[in-house]
Amino acid sequence: MRTLHGNWFYVAVITTGIVGLWGLMLAVTKRPANRWFRIAMFTAIATMLVQVALGFLTYNEGFRPANDFHIFYGFVILFTLSFAYIYRTQMEKRPALAWGLLLLFVMGLGLRAWANVN
Repeated sequence: MRTLHGNWFYVAVITTGIVGLWGLMLAVTKRPANRWFRIAMFTAIATMLVQVALGFLTYNEGFRPANDFHIFYGFVILFTLSFAYIYRTQMEKRPALAWGLLLLFVMGLGLRAWANVN
């Protein structure tokens, strides 16, 4: 479980980063968030939620990171995605920009969590 959590980090961070940049590009070029962007957005969110769930399962197996901030950033990612779900209707005014920025923020949180592993 610990190895899967460590390796899935790359999938989650790269996916959220790519889709976040895609959202910003759509916003800058004033193009609408099409169906493919929405699918990619939900995929990126799902990859990060899987990463957080794997972190909880790894913690439950008795593996503890050296720094408690690693766990803190996992909770911040979870809360950020929860609040994004709560405010999803407000984010639909400019969905590509809102979701793009959100995914880049979540990617940054994932990188911060990774920086606090050791």
